[in-house]
Amino acid sequence: MKTTVTMLMTLLVLMLATRPTIAQQRFTVSGYVKDKQNGESLVGISIGKTGTAVGTVTNQYGFYSLTLPAGEHELQFSYMGYAPVKTVVSLHSNKTLDIKLESSSSQLNEVTINGQKQERAVNTLNTSINRLDIAQVKKMPAFMGEVDVIRSIQTLPGVTTVGEGSSGFNVRGGNSDENLILLDEAPVYNSSHMLGFFSVFNPDAVKGINLIKGGFPAEYGGRTSSVLDIRMKDGNNQNFNVNGGIGNIFSRLSVEGPLVKDKSSFIVAARRSYIDILMKPFVKGDMKDTKLNFYDLTAKANYKFDKNNTLFLSGYFGRDKFGLGKDVDMNWGNATATLRWNHVFSNRLFLNLTTYYSKYDYSLNFSNASKKQDNEQLQGYKWTSDIVNYGLKPSFTYYLNSANILHFGVQGIYYTFRPGTGSSVEGDIKRLKELTDKHALESGVYLDHEWKPSKKFGIQYGGRFSAYQLIGKGTAYYFNDTTPGIRKTLIGSKTYGANELIKGYYYFEPRLSARYAFNEQNAVKVAYSKTTQFMHQLSNTASPTPLDIWTPSTNNIQPSLSDQYTLGYFYNSPNDSYEFSAEAFYKTTKHQLDYIDNADLQLNQLIEADLLPSEGRAYGIELYAKKDIGKTTGWISYTLSRSERRTPGISLDEWFLNRYDRTHNLNLVLTHTINKRSSLSANWVYASGTPGTYADNRLQFQDWDIPYNSTDQRNNYRLPAFHRLDLSFTLKGKQLKRWKGEWVFSLYNVYARRNAYSIYFKQNEDDPNKREAVRLSIIGSIIPGITYNFKF
Repeated sequence: MKTTVTMLMTLLVLMLATRPTIAQQRFTVSGYVKDKQNGESLVGISIGKTGTAVGTVTNQYGFYSLTLPAGEHELQFSYMGYAPVKTVVSLHSNKTLDIKLESSSSQLNEVTINGQKQERAVNTLNTSINRLDIAQVKKMPAFMGEVDVIRSIQTLPGVTTVGEGSSGFNVRGGNSDENLILLDEAPVYNSSHMLGFFSVFNPDAVKGINLIKGGFPAEYGGRTSSVLDIRMKDGNNQNFNVNGGIGNIFSRLSVEGPLVKDKSSFIVAARRSYIDILMKPFVKGDMKDTKLNFYDLTAKANYKFDKNNTLFLSGYFGRDKFGLGKDVDMNWGNATATLRWNHVFSNRLFLNLTTYYSKYDYSLNFSNASKKQDNEQLQGYKWTSDIVNYGLKPSFTYYLNSANILHFGVQGIYYTFRPGTGSSVEGDIKRLKELTDKHALESGVYLDHEWKPSKKFGIQYGGRFSAYQLIGKGTAYYFNDTTPGIRKTLIGSKTYGANELIKGYYYFEPRLSARYAFNEQNAVKVAYSKTTQFMHQLSNTASPTPLDIWTPSTNNIQPSLSDQYTLGYFYNSPNDSYEFSAEAFYKTTKHQLDYIDNADLQLNQLIEADLLPSEGRAYGIELYAKKDIGKTTGWISYTLSRSERRTPGISLDEWFLNRYDRTHNLNLVLTHTINKRSSLSANWVYASGTPGTYADNRLQFQDWDIPYNSTDQRNNYRLPAFHRLDLSFTLKGKQLKRWKGEWVFSLYNVYARRNAYSIYFKQNEDDPNKREAVRLSIIGSIIPGITYNFKF
């Protein structure tokens, strides 16, 4: 730890040493940039001194700071979709200047910026970041006509999924649990509704979506594959608005408006599905009480005390229910709460202090109560589990000058894991099996420096020191070493008291991103990042389920460690209508979790005996082209990649394909504006089939075939290729004074492709000597959808 602190101090000295000597008096202009119509803070707005390359951009809270020599300066505030604003500032002292931008009536016009270029990928320091505006997401075709955040990011390069109806997503060859999903800075552990068909994020409450796949800024920690940072709307502080939609799966409604005009606002958004209500007339007998629904509530409020202090409070609560009659009942859900304080210490020093609460829980209940006969015993089983965490994160931004920005802060997270409690009833006999709770503390301190010494070159470098302690009250188990791939045997255990240290891990994670621009249209970037992950999801399926268990690192489970290298080329057309990027990446990961064959993951107190340490590697090339201006807009992404792992005792100790590996992944997203009232959107996806493990031989026993894999190799075959076409048509109704409405008609899986989620083999019922392959398709037909959206 002493060495790490010394390295951080050295970094700080180097950063301060880059601050140029003041040859003349300089002053700072700072403030917030907001949308004039609704008062929302605007992220990534470019602020530049006209006629020069001097400038900056607003941070993720809409704040900016720009230091200039004393005197008069013409500044321009610009962003696509907004009319640029020019203003002259006279700097003879530090000055606060808040700006409101007015949304442009059309994005078809070119926006010329004489100072700082708009925040495009070509002129930012970071690599492997994709930003989606919620307006872009709402134009995309969607399942059953419903806008979905998670499905939208799956069209980006480097992002895949194992199939339709699967929870989670995979980024650059990583597991789904390696993605840090944040909603207003609070982590979300299950991002899906209805077993993967919809996401938990209400689009009416979302302002922006950032996906970071590599070159991670030092402020992010705790995951090794990606960060999905979703920001909620603040709420309209000018006028009251009601938004909503009525579809054939669920309906939604949101209300936003000012509490105190220009000072305080709120937004409340709710959704509820009703597919179980619609199918009730068609379900008879024991299945008439079948449940299949979800609901969620998202809310946020803020209050601006003065020009230097703003308080935000936001929260989310959602739940899924699935039941077969009265005998099977499952439910799961997330709950988050975030309290944020933005404070401006000075024109150069900005603080965002965040504290949050997050919980994910689920339960599973089986019973024969509804079918029990008079002479039968009551039988039932119930299983519950949850994970709860509390976090605190003060983050500082210090604007040294227009060429140097420091980011630094600390973070602390306290976890409580309740792996599972199982209770069973058989007649008068009741049994209880409860796994021991686990507690952990994760903390970090970070520092990085953005340095842009010239128009052509820029670098962001720094580091994060991460510490992790598994603490009591709890029990540590110790196992003997066995042949790899064989269950370990217990040799001892030790019980620890409350808050007593069981095991600690400490790591330094260097981060670096650099950019060199050949000119205003062409640039190359390189990045390196080391990341650490202290918590893991236990699942022996390719797609996570709501019943998967989260577990912390222990004395037997080491944290995952990842190193990623990225090289990219970026191009932006002179009028900003087109952009293109090509990135190559190589990532290695140590201490991933794998499982022995026939591992027991359910309510197993000694589950660590069934786990195996694994190493992974992923590499590939990502191509991305996007068009933002014109009647036809959209993007095309293509990824050529490979994701492999190697586990002692598995697959002959050789590298084998990950279950979610897809060699080719192509996405085409297009939107064409027909006229002012109508538009057409299309989305086509093609991907190589995912690997699977299948028998290559069989044994015969009493006229029955027993399949087995003679090579003992995992994922030795690949499913057929996946491809699908989706279409949607949007028709705006007559716009009244306050009422605005539109119809969205969609066709999902237009040519009724039966994509294989998996393939299994069974014995032919008519001829036991024959075996047949059965393709399991989650969706095998065209699915129409219709939604009416309204706003007033």
